[in-house]
Amino acid sequence: MDGLQAERIESVKAGSFAALSLFLAYGIATLGNQLVLAKQFEVLASLQISTAANLLLSGAIAIISGFLFGITYRYIIREDRNSHLSEGAVLAFGLVRGLAQADVGLNFDNAFWSCGVLAVESIVLFAIARYTLDVAIDRGWLKPFRLS
Repeated sequence: MDGLQAERIESVKAGSFAALSLFLAYGIATLGNQLVLAKQFEVLASLQISTAANLLLSGAIAIISGFLFGITYRYIIREDRNSHLSEGAVLAFGLVRGLAQADVGLNFDNAFWSCGVLAVESIVLFAIARYTLDVAIDRGWLKPFRLS
């Protein structure tokens, strides 16, 4: 197997690790939003997902976002493990996802606090995916991108 093919396989592995971790974290966050936040705080009632189709679509978006984050993160951090690059990747992906949700949510009445929760949630989800990738690299399950 040539070097380019090996790098592609590692990128798919990185994407898969991140997609799985982001999806699981999303599931836990959604469950918390549905069962706790939306029921305890009336202003957060819009956090409840109304249909199974919406839930499936949101889960699929989480998987795709996680996969793309994992591939990108692997190329961003390379072998030098610069913490500013790592944190910047999490913040960039988290803000893009969170602000997109906020943009849509602001079209609805009384959704301000829900949008804030979703924006913070997005950053936390990508931070969890980053942590998963860092653990996978530290344990040798995944190789960082080589500059050679």
